[in-house]
Amino acid sequence: MAGTILVTGGAGFIGGCFVRQWVRTEHDTVVNFDKLTYAGNLDSIRDALADPRHQLIRADICDEAEMARGLASHRPQAIIHFAAESHVDRSIDGPEAFVQTNIVGTFRLLQASLAYWRTMPTEQRDRFRFLYVSTDEIHGSAAAGEFFDEVTAVAPNSPYSASKAAGGHLVQSYWTTYGLPVIETVCSNNYGPFQFPEKLIPLMILNAVERKPLPMYGDGSQERDWLHVEDHCEALRCVLKEGDPGCRYSIGGDGPRSNRSVIEQICQMVDDRCPDLDHYPSARLIKSVTDRPGHDHRYAIDSRRIRNELGWKPRYDFESGLRETVDWYLTNTDWVDRVTTGVYRRERLGLESEEFSSGQGGDE
Repeated sequence: MAGTILVTGGAGFIGGCFVRQWVRTEHDTVVNFDKLTYAGNLDSIRDALADPRHQLIRADICDEAEMARGLASHRPQAIIHFAAESHVDRSIDGPEAFVQTNIVGTFRLLQASLAYWRTMPTEQRDRFRFLYVSTDEIHGSAAAGEFFDEVTAVAPNSPYSASKAAGGHLVQSYWTTYGLPVIETVCSNNYGPFQFPEKLIPLMILNAVERKPLPMYGDGSQERDWLHVEDHCEALRCVLKEGDPGCRYSIGGDGPRSNRSVIEQICQMVDDRCPDLDHYPSARLIKSVTDRPGHDHRYAIDSRRIRNELGWKPRYDFESGLRETVDWYLTNTDWVDRVTTGVYRRERLGLESEEFSSGQGGDE
């Protein structure tokens, strides 16, 4: 894809990985629109900030006029839309922000994109792509043995997943109604370096090291399909270049596993790397807490379409990816301190109870 691409939310976890990967592997310029809320962190894209092919602009996708000016000024050949409120527990405590960013913001961006696309010469219009990055949570909870694919019904159960599903419906409608060449991707749970510590894996790593409780919702039998963020971003680049407009592509890892098993693996890896911890073994810190309201029990992705049609497959198996992730958090404590100081203290979110306020058991 020749020319400039525009990324929204490119200072967040997945968006930041995409920006770093793009600058590392591609020749095209990337313009990065990010509002820089609590989960957007410039430390995560430090190398890209120094690259002349990357330009960061502080911008809010809910400001349609600002989006229109940015599109007219930079003339991108593609838009990759990551910007979103993304944590289920936060959506339970404050759903309005999710409606504004994930639904209204997506609508405003679509409106600006459609107007911009209509000004393009025919050849450029044919090559233009609007890629909407969504989540498997839009499908609700999978039954035992069931895997989500591109034709699985949309049935969200949380304000977060409902807002992402609504955004996806809007995106698809702009293809059907206006012909805007959109593509939607649906991914499983991401993990890896630079993830904000409210999410399950980094939270459990950091709490285990610091002798804080490891709060686990219910009995920890909920299952998630884990996808390394680098694999996810490689899949997105593949979809952007080879995917068909109007299509949805499901992107998953190597199969679902229970939250309890993931937490126990993290504890073992922390113990192996930090044998002098006075609370050894770290698994003693696991505490079962009241389950999240409306908690989906199982997510699982069938990614055969993107594997068969576009030739993508993940490079990381979960065990090696988790080891790398644990090592990264143990050696990048300065980054953790900078992203959490004064903003997030690993408090529990998503329930009215203050039990185990030193952490929360969220897995998304």
